Amino acid sequence: MSDPAERGEESLISHLLELRSRLLRALMAVMLVFLGLLPFADRLYTWLAAPMIQSLPKGDELVATGILSPFSVPLTLAFFTAIMLAMPFVLYQLWAFVAPGLYQHEKKLARPLLVSATALFYIGCAFTYYLLLPVMLNYLGTTAPEGVRRLPDISSYLDFAAVMFIAGGLSFEVPVAVLVTVILGWVTPAQLAEWRGYVIVAIFIIAAIITPPDGLSQVMLAVPMCLLYEVGILLARMLRRRADRAATQE
Repeated sequence: MSDPAERGEESLISHLLELRSRLLRALMAVMLVFLGLLPFADRLYTWLAAPMIQSLPKGDELVATGILSPFSVPLTLAFFTAIMLAMPFVLYQLWAFVAPGLYQHEKKLARPLLVSATALFYIGCAFTYYLLLPVMLNYLGTTAPEGVRRLPDISSYLDFAAVMFIAGGLSFEVPVAVLVTVILGWVTPAQLAEWRGYVIVAIFIIAAIITPPDGLSQVMLAVPMCLLYEVGILLARMLRRRADRAATQE
């Protein structure tokens, strides 16, 4: 009969093997999507660059200052896109690894939070591409000093766009962050409502750091975050009332 130390070691090894298996599956999913996107890498960059090109004077275009940039930049974008598209499967693998150690009520809360977080991130990315980027780039196009011609580099634009996509996606996670803090017991819905003014100021400061100093871009990013904060408070109150009713029935 094995002693507790041996059983604990076997359990640790089995968990590590399970983690390795889940990570390999997630990596394979990303690589498969990446391989599927490779034939469309140039077209994908053309799509990404559309807001930038539309903000340039007629006839101007992006330039490649690096020797390998025309080759490496579309590949980098394809890989970045593959990670974004494969994210639901990657998160599922993470969930499949963590779920066996959760209680049933924790699973009921975690599932919708995970799905909502993924959907909100995609919505934030779409908001960034179709609304925020055009406004920001058009404004930046008006700030060049007289006599200076803008010739954006394809690599620097990819870096800029990637940062904006991540920032836009994360900014839409506000309701999920609010709910998680309430579920963990760090704050109450009443406290969140009481701190509303401070949170709004913080949101506008964050938006000002991320966006150009044109005001409109800042408002376009901050207003959805403020509205999503209110949605988070509303959902937190509903969750708290449901928990109170369940506790009363018990």
